[in-house]
Amino acid sequence: MSSLLIRNATVVTMNDADEVIEGEVFVEHDRIAGVGRHLAERAGRVIDAQNGILLPGLIQTHVHLCQTLFRGYADDKPLLEWLRARVWPMEAAHTPASLSASTRLAAAELLLSGTTAVLTMETVHDTDVVFETLAEVGLRATVGKCMMDAATDDVPARLREQTRQSFDESVALRRRWDGAAGGRLRAALAPRFALTCSRELLEAVAAESRATEAIVHTHASESRDEVELVRRTTGTDNVEYLTRLGLASPRLCAAHCVWVTEAEQRLLADHGVKVLHCPGSNLKLGSGIAPVPELMRRGVSVSIGADGAACNNNLDMFAEMRLAATLQAARLQPGALPARDVVSMATRHGARALGLEQDIGSIEVGKRADLVLVDRSRPHLSGGADPYSTIVYAARGGDVRTTIVDGEVLVHDFALTRMDAREIAEEARTEGRALAARAGVSIGGR
Repeated sequence: MSSLLIRNATVVTMNDADEVIEGEVFVEHDRIAGVGRHLAERAGRVIDAQNGILLPGLIQTHVHLCQTLFRGYADDKPLLEWLRARVWPMEAAHTPASLSASTRLAAAELLLSGTTAVLTMETVHDTDVVFETLAEVGLRATVGKCMMDAATDDVPARLREQTRQSFDESVALRRRWDGAAGGRLRAALAPRFALTCSRELLEAVAAESRATEAIVHTHASESRDEVELVRRTTGTDNVEYLTRLGLASPRLCAAHCVWVTEAEQRLLADHGVKVLHCPGSNLKLGSGIAPVPELMRRGVSVSIGADGAACNNNLDMFAEMRLAATLQAARLQPGALPARDVVSMATRHGARALGLEQDIGSIEVGKRADLVLVDRSRPHLSGGADPYSTIVYAARGGDVRTTIVDGEVLVHDFALTRMDAREIAEEARTEGRALAARAGVSIGGR
């Protein structure tokens, strides 16, 4: 439809004034054309929100779509063992068919639970397939091909790259895909982390990012073991090393940052680096709890991601928001990370990390129509006077009734409109079993 009216909603705008409006949102084509009351006498389509909460589409800034088929195969291991024993062998065993199935499964789960945009790091090979699948399913995504040119012998041969090959393939992907699907798809540079990338590659990525304003998506300071290895290998801390190589900039998106020193926190703030917080993944891998309030007090923009289904094991942004808030309450004190700030992390700060602050992240006239409607008729959502509290502490991904990306309704009445959920799940089961067999891993990672 060319126009859409969503009425009878509690509209959590996330605009500069943090306005919450009881009223309507009018969408024309892919943009928000009005926010308020009595906006349109005639619309091509009308959705009655039935007093539900309408909020900006949730933005996950650290996921691995390619790992969705790994769910349940890599449990109960610390980070480096998890990578070596399960994740890297399974990434190496991917085929175009299994990558497509994994991407489609992830997109279905994300859309059904209210995520409209992601920043995702894929595996080393066949990233065109991920872009092609995303073009079909409607999710907004910034995608990077994983870069690994300094892999050791415990990394499968298919993931070991030559420096020039890795760089050239990433640049070529950006030329092919950045801005595709009407601007819904974008391409990033994605060096995996300091331990699997050469200094030469990281410096080349930094130069390319400066020249083209490409987003750089990487991991940093996720676990104590990783931090110690980086210190032994480079002679310095992780964030300081990335800064010395020229990577620290407002375009750098650094996932985790659990074990960052005060000096590194200052570097992150001084260079405008975006931090991607993954509370569920950090807990399940035993990595720790990131110092989110401290980073935010320094002016660091912190957003949220579920990470991959291999380490979470779900992609529900509502679960991540609740964890983000409650973990800091336990670590520091109640209110250390208020619900309103967490919703901002999941919307506006996510848009900032993607470089899309002018287009998404809030419900304002002129922005792209990426919207999520939470059904408030459920018993566990009744009586919630504060919509921010309801979103963070009470809502679940399964409460999402409607998901809209670029003005297109992709989830209606809790069901996908472009995809068949049963077909996706069956394809994923078939491809997942075959992938595990190729990788030589078994259920539970035994």
